[in-house]
Amino acid sequence: METNTKQPTGMKTFSVIWVGQVASLLGTAMSNFALTLWAYEHTGKATPLAMIGFFFVLPQVILSPFIGVLVDRGNRRLMMMLSDLAAALTTVFILILLATGNLQIWHLYLTATVYGIFQGFQWPAYSAAISLMLPKKHYARANAMLDMAANTSGIAAPLLAGALIAPIGLKGILFIDLASAAIAITTLLVVHIPQPERSEAGREGKGGILKELTFGFRYIFARPSLLGIQSVFLVGNFFGSLGYAVFPAMILGRTGNNEAIFASVQSIGALGGLAGGLLISIWGGPKRRVQGVLWGFIIGGLLGQMIQGIGQSLLIWGIGIFLASATNPMTNSSNQAIWQSKVEPDVQGRVFTARVFIAWMVMPIAQLIAGPLADQVLEPAMAEGGSLLTVFEWLVGSGTGAGIGLQTFFAGILSALAGVAGYFFPFIRNAEDILPDHDAVVTQKEG
Repeated sequence: METNTKQPTGMKTFSVIWVGQVASLLGTAMSNFALTLWAYEHTGKATPLAMIGFFFVLPQVILSPFIGVLVDRGNRRLMMMLSDLAAALTTVFILILLATGNLQIWHLYLTATVYGIFQGFQWPAYSAAISLMLPKKHYARANAMLDMAANTSGIAAPLLAGALIAPIGLKGILFIDLASAAIAITTLLVVHIPQPERSEAGREGKGGILKELTFGFRYIFARPSLLGIQSVFLVGNFFGSLGYAVFPAMILGRTGNNEAIFASVQSIGALGGLAGGLLISIWGGPKRRVQGVLWGFIIGGLLGQMIQGIGQSLLIWGIGIFLASATNPMTNSSNQAIWQSKVEPDVQGRVFTARVFIAWMVMPIAQLIAGPLADQVLEPAMAEGGSLLTVFEWLVGSGTGAGIGLQTFFAGILSALAGVAGYFFPFIRNAEDILPDHDAVVTQKEG
């Protein structure tokens, strides 16, 4: 059996793209932070914040099969550029409405929808591009670097936005977001991202639009181990989203709209993600990638989200969000490495967007439930005289934000159970042994 040496390497190209993404994510995170403050100050409710997330995720779920076909048929670099350009255009739209005094909450739902559609192209295009630019031994490291980019921006963005919102206002922060998008687009203009060679799986998936739309699902359902891994994400994402969709409202509610504490919690969370990403980028992640996925859910839920729920101070929230965020790079990079190793590069667009659909299809439902569950059920139940106050006051306290804290606590427990459940199914815990690497299949057939 021969070793496949045809795969191109391009850490320099990847690094250029990575720098552009650091800039883009910083600007986006700053504007998201400022717009979250604006939305909560104008409504005082958890539901609008959860609904923004709902409108961002929903189009990605619904359109993911179409996006996958376009990514596999088209130019990966162009798909990335379109995503960054769409983000810039939504920022321009918000900026115009804000400048004319016409910005309303529903406008944020609209822009979240548009942004979500084009953001749906970015992730599968980036994931497929990594498979083409780098050898598989660097997959987990590269994915951890992308997580580090998000978390680096997450550390700086709340602090910068919190410091700048008074002197330059929301409009000034939106202008910074536009400048960062321009940097990201420029970096993509100066790099070359190779297109994949056609594999046997790619030839099998060619055909009419219906055949190509369903190919990713057929590919996954024909491999129970891949379906099982995504089922863990499906369950974990549903329960995790019940807490995270309303987490900003809990912090702002419990602190009386304290921007500094909210910014600090956000930055500590990003610092945890950066620490976890740095560890994975140096270490490379666990050799058994499935272990990284399952333990990521267990640790993130039990030691992360549960602590966030019972917290009533910056210190406890900081510990919880640091631990939860620090496990994300291990969970996500381990999962990515499995899929990038097992799935042929020329079909990754369709397979990865089908994978998104499976893992995310319950998130919009959770986001729809999370706001009303908090505002109409658990918050009143944990207020003075509430039906659950005497049972859970010792755990999460009382008053504004306590109901959301209780919701977050139980969301963490249920999310962790998704990781535990994975160990009970051999086709999940042994997925890496059951499924051959895509380059091993090619080599065997060539040899």
